Amino acid sequence: MNATLPTAEALRAALAALLDGLPPTQAAQAVERLIASYRGTTPTDAPILRDRSDVAAYAAYRMPATFEAVRSCLAALREAAPDWAPATHTDIGGGTGAASWAVAGAWDGPRTTVLDWSEPALALGRELAVSSGIPALREATWERARIGTSPAPAPTDLVTVSYVLKELTPGNRAAVVDAAAAAQAVVIVEPGTPDGYDRVIEARDRLIAAGLSIAAPCPHDDACPIERGTDWCHFSARVSRSSLHRQVKGGSLSHEDEKFSYVVATRFPTEPVRERVTRRPQIRKGQVLLELCTRDEGLKRATVTKRHGALYRAARDTAWGDAWPPPEEG
Repeated sequence: MNATLPTAEALRAALAALLDGLPPTQAAQAVERLIASYRGTTPTDAPILRDRSDVAAYAAYRMPATFEAVRSCLAALREAAPDWAPATHTDIGGGTGAASWAVAGAWDGPRTTVLDWSEPALALGRELAVSSGIPALREATWERARIGTSPAPAPTDLVTVSYVLKELTPGNRAAVVDAAAAAQAVVIVEPGTPDGYDRVIEARDRLIAAGLSIAAPCPHDDACPIERGTDWCHFSARVSRSSLHRQVKGGSLSHEDEKFSYVVATRFPTEPVRERVTRRPQIRKGQVLLELCTRDEGLKRATVTKRHGALYRAARDTAWGDAWPPPEEG
C-alpha cells in the first residue's frame, strides 16, 4: 500500500472540519504561547497542551508538519527494509496523533496505540482519527500516560517518538528511549536544530547500546562524523499549508519547509543506503554539488558533471535526504 497522498488529504480535511469554528485570533494567540513553550530551554513535568483551545491550535499549527517529517522518516525505513511491515505500533507522546497518521499512510493496518499525558490532546486526536475514514486510525487506542515515568508500554513492533524529547528532563528522555528500544523498529524525530540533533545523537547512542542497528539516515552504526558544535545533521520536508494553517501561522505562502533531525533503528537486518545527501544539492551550470554522509569515507563532497551522463541527470533530480547514488546507478 502507498496511501501517503490519500492520508495527507484526509488529515487536511479532518483538520478543516473539526477546527472550522476556531476563531483565528484565539488560535493565533494560543500558537504564540505554544511556540514560546516549544522554543524554551527548560524541560517540563506537565503537558504543554492544557485545554481544547491549545490542542486545536496545536493541531492546526503542528500536525501537518509533524506528519510530513515522520512520513519522510518512515519512507527511509521502508527503503532500508522494503519487506518489513509492523503489525503493532505505539506512538509515545503522540499528542493528537500526527505520527500515527503517517504510519497509517505507510502500511496497511498496524494496530496503533497513542500514549500522551494530555487528555485534551488525546480527545481531539481520537476525534480526528474517527473522522478520517481510515480503518487503522479509527480503530486506534488512545491512552493517557505520563511520558518518561509511566511503566514501559506493551511490546510492539514499531515505536515512534516525534517532537517529544525536548519536553522531557534528561532522566525521562533516557527512560523513553530505553522503553522504545524494546521494539523491533524505533523512529525518533526532533526539530532540525543543533539541540534537536544533539538529542537525536544521544538517543542514537542509547539505541545502539541496547543492541539495535541504524537503518537511517546514517549509512553505518559508527559515531556520527560531524564534529559537535560545528554543524548538525538535519533534513527538510515540504508541507502544504491549508487556508486555516496560513491563518494560524500568519503566512501567505501555500507551503513551508519543515526542518527535522531523526534516527531509525531496528532489531532486524536492513540495507542502509551507501551514501546519503545531507544538504540541499547545489545545481550549477553543468554540474551538481552534493554533500554526502558515506558508509566508508565519513563526510565528503561530490561534484557530478555533464560528462557523467545519466548520473548527472540523476543528480539534478536528487533531493536533500535521498540515497546516493540512485539505485539504478548503484
